[in-house]
Amino acid sequence: MRRQVVLVFLLLAIAVGSAQNKKTVTIGILADEASIENAPLLEKLQNEITAVVGQDANVIFKDPIENDFDLDTAKANYLTLEASEVDIILAFGVINNIALYQQNTYAKPVVVFGSVNSDFIKLPADQKTSGIDNIAYIIAPLSYSKDLDAFNTIYEYEKVGILVDEYLPDALPIKELFDTYFADKESTYELLTLPENGDVSSLLGDVDAVYLAGGFALSDTAFKNLVSIINEKQLPSFSANRKQDVEKGILATNQPETNIDRFFRRIALDVESIVNGTNPSELPMLLEYKNRLSLNFNTAKEIQFPLKYSMLGTVDIVGGANNFVSDNAYSLLDIMNGVIGRNLSLEAERMNIDLSSQDVKTAKSNFLPDVSASATGVYLDPRVAEISGGTNPEFSTSGTVGLNQLIYSEGAAAGINIQENLQKAQQETYNAAELDAVLNGSVAYFNALILKTNAQIQAQNLEVTKKNLEISQQNFEAGAAGKSDVLRFRSQLAQNMQTLIEAGNQLNQAYFTVNQLMNNPIDTEIDVEDAVISEGLFSNYKYQDFYDILDDPKLRPNLVDFLIEEAKNNAPELKNIGYNLAATQRSYRLNSAGRFVPTVALQGQYNLALSQSGVGSTPTAGIPVAPDGVYNFGLNLSLPIFNQNLRNINKQTAKIQEDQLNTQKSNIDLNIETNINALVLDLTNEIANIQISKIAEEAAKESLDLTQNAYSQGAVPLIQLIDAQTNYLQSQIASANANYNYLLASMQLERAIGYFFLLNSEDTNQAFIQRAQAFILSRN
Repeated sequence: MRRQVVLVFLLLAIAVGSAQNKKTVTIGILADEASIENAPLLEKLQNEITAVVGQDANVIFKDPIENDFDLDTAKANYLTLEASEVDIILAFGVINNIALYQQNTYAKPVVVFGSVNSDFIKLPADQKTSGIDNIAYIIAPLSYSKDLDAFNTIYEYEKVGILVDEYLPDALPIKELFDTYFADKESTYELLTLPENGDVSSLLGDVDAVYLAGGFALSDTAFKNLVSIINEKQLPSFSANRKQDVEKGILATNQPETNIDRFFRRIALDVESIVNGTNPSELPMLLEYKNRLSLNFNTAKEIQFPLKYSMLGTVDIVGGANNFVSDNAYSLLDIMNGVIGRNLSLEAERMNIDLSSQDVKTAKSNFLPDVSASATGVYLDPRVAEISGGTNPEFSTSGTVGLNQLIYSEGAAAGINIQENLQKAQQETYNAAELDAVLNGSVAYFNALILKTNAQIQAQNLEVTKKNLEISQQNFEAGAAGKSDVLRFRSQLAQNMQTLIEAGNQLNQAYFTVNQLMNNPIDTEIDVEDAVISEGLFSNYKYQDFYDILDDPKLRPNLVDFLIEEAKNNAPELKNIGYNLAATQRSYRLNSAGRFVPTVALQGQYNLALSQSGVGSTPTAGIPVAPDGVYNFGLNLSLPIFNQNLRNINKQTAKIQEDQLNTQKSNIDLNIETNINALVLDLTNEIANIQISKIAEEAAKESLDLTQNAYSQGAVPLIQLIDAQTNYLQSQIASANANYNYLLASMQLERAIGYFFLLNSEDTNQAFIQRAQAFILSRN
């Protein structure tokens, strides 16, 4: 025990002594500008230096000293720091680069990192360090000329506007650089000074593209304003600064995502080397990393930039913060209403209702009077006319008006009743078609969402493969893996590209279906808004409450019984059967007792002699002459005695039709019960799948990150990394689709019960819910 106590005190003494022997290093910082926006970056750098150097020394940071882009101030700031108690000087920015370059000697260690483009630095191929006592330069592969080359590969601009910070043309020979670059090019450029507020609306003029060569220190508001103006003018844009610019709405950049982290790590390592006694002149200058072309998909859509499939293998596609929404971005409710209002199949069904209305009118017209008029002209043989005594003249004209009025007919009355029922049946046929069309629209909407999400996930998976390929190349270069790993990921990259292309084409096909259902031109550019459970349109879809009912074996049967009852009450198919049954039963009665009901009709006629002339037109004296106008009326009563046995045949036919309809009704009842039970189970599965797939996705993502890290260190084989990537891809798709599958199953259940919540008012929906609650409680 005593030995243990002594050992503890000894260790504490060593630790205290070590802490007391730690030297303190004071670091001064020179900056062109220390803006609020750059404060997080400065803090991140300080943390990185402290983490790397903390074992060797206590690090103290002085507040940054700004030169406000003035060269003389920059020189004075350096001399002030050199004369102070700082041990190491870190210098950032173009102006500080120039000031220190013009300095002949350096009394204290200096690490210089700035935005001086590598195009301005001409070094011998074999020079790896500064070779100048007490100064180290960090030179990154930033190149205006390479950026412009990369920009030209995705868009062949004719005149590019190059935006630079106001101080830059005076500090560097930037105009001469661009003059030289464009000397042998067909395209031209215009050098534009970037305002601090980002408002370039009056500067862009006739340029057809924008290259952002400055603006690193722009505020978020100014940068947002800049991006908004460029994209409103639908100009392709390219940033020289960082990938974050693309995520904020710039179209493209050639800078990788992690360059800032690499810069800070290099600076921290240089500081550590200096603290440990290395002269800055011996530290490596070049910061090597591979440029990666990134492109903002949303910005491309907004400015109607043509995306080529050939870009997928070499360009990182990102969504970005600039979430472009198409003018034709449909929600589920938009598609539902659009289908009801514009679908051509439904329009044809509506015309069937109009046609059945005409049949009703035709049936009712049997009880309307039938009035006819006619005129007759007669030429009679003169010899006959002469001996007619004036009753049949040679030339005569006359007119007749006739009236037929059906007073009652059992067949006509039955016809009206039958046609009215058939019209109602046709209306229910339309109602069923409308419900089916709304469901088809919902299916098309969710299919489009699923395929859209799949395309996004496939794009993300392509980026994962690119990262894995990069890791395998690094391992191969370091001798930690064979070339077969690199070739395997190159092969997978090609496969992922093909899968992404297919996913994009499938999405376009889904959009074609939506356009067809809504009677849009097939090539109309559309988008679909996302659907999230318990949000937006689906805020009342309390799936957890629903799941609690379904998960309770006592409550679930009651809910199913209620839904079946509602479905049978609402089902247009059953109502259609009911109206057809009524029409069939009326036909049966017509051909049974109805055949003994007579048909009663009224007939009348009026004849008028209009003119008489020629031989025999003068009546013989003493012979009575009929008046010019005469009329007659008659009442007709008819009753068929034997009509070729057609009455009995029609009666038998009606009975068979009635039995057939009752059989169809029973079949529909059975289908409703089966569908409701099956769909409720589907919903139960989908609710559970939402929870499970989310857990699986999170676990797969963590597994992929760990496996990627382990593979980069050579700790796991290639196949394990591929398995982790595949597992993450599948879990992403499953998790994303679980939400949509649940909502789609809800739509299918709503179709089965004949009631779509989104198409009804809140009051009506609440009444439905209250009926459900009352029904379930009444069964407990």
